[in-house]
Amino acid sequence: MIAIDKQQITGAEVVLPSAELEATLAFFRHRLGFQLQSIFPADAPAVAVLAGHGLRLRLDRDAEGAPGHIRLLCREPDAVAGGERVLTAPNGTRIELVEAERPVNLPPIKPELVIARMGGEGAFDAGRAGMLYRDLIPGRLGGRFIASHIRIPAGGPVPDYVHFHKIRFQMIFCRVGWVRLVYEDQGPPFVMEAGDCVLQPPEIRHRVLESSPGLEVIEIACPAVHETFAENAIALPTDRVDASRDFGGQRFLWHVAAKARWQPWRVPGFECRDTGIGEATRGLAAARVVRPKGAAETPSAAHDREFQFFFVLDGAVTLACTGTHPLAAGDAVTIPAGLPYALSNCSDELSLLEVTLPA
Repeated sequence: MIAIDKQQITGAEVVLPSAELEATLAFFRHRLGFQLQSIFPADAPAVAVLAGHGLRLRLDRDAEGAPGHIRLLCREPDAVAGGERVLTAPNGTRIELVEAERPVNLPPIKPELVIARMGGEGAFDAGRAGMLYRDLIPGRLGGRFIASHIRIPAGGPVPDYVHFHKIRFQMIFCRVGWVRLVYEDQGPPFVMEAGDCVLQPPEIRHRVLESSPGLEVIEIACPAVHETFAENAIALPTDRVDASRDFGGQRFLWHVAAKARWQPWRVPGFECRDTGIGEATRGLAAARVVRPKGAAETPSAAHDREFQFFFVLDGAVTLACTGTHPLAAGDAVTIPAGLPYALSNCSDELSLLEVTLPA
């Protein structure tokens, strides 16, 4: 592949075939607010170049190809063209008017009991930036949630870039190894170790820098399909440090396991290490590490939450829920609301990651 000298490139144009040049030019100028940059030849115009809304167009009477499709990002799309959301230029170019700041789309939840077994190396598929992904909720609960078991086998620098997500909720729990991260307004890069977790509030800029060999993390997000944007204007770390900054009603959180205290869980005979995500999300979600302290089982009960998720970090346990399901380290379970379940045969070394929405 021949290398391209990007410094030699001074601009870019989108070429649109425009047999009806005069009418198409008038449409883009007067209807959509583009400004004429050049037109030629003067005696019989065949090409017109326009610019507007961050886009440069070349209308060419003799060009070949499809007329194209343009999306205009609008503050209020319905106010642009009298309520019309799709316009067609005289040359056939389709103009779609969409919201510039689209709200996060939350599909209605489809409850499902999901048991994800570890299943060996074949359970992991290649993902972005050299990471391997294991899907813990294949059906996504109708698109509402995604949970991933992520590995970086080789370790070292991660080919990531500064980016952010349009998201309702997202957390990362480090299961094995360590990973170095940096976040907007949160100071210099830091190392998240096994047992630690971070809450990534909506649209916070961040980057994964490097990891230990064999890194494993659990990532949970809502909704399952969400937009990721590359950030090209902000460099990390930022000069400003603001640990209490609000990002869409949430604040960044780095929970350090070594500094955490254990406290009673909601079931007697168990204790938990609360990550603080409940407070950082103002009650939207919670995440805890749970372990037995004198008990080996929980009573059968049902929950009324939107989301109830367990990941077996260590040890073994049996889930009683529409049958009996022995679970081992690396297994995960998602339990729908209203379905009674109980935990039994809890081994002494059992350790569970529990994530709930709401907190």
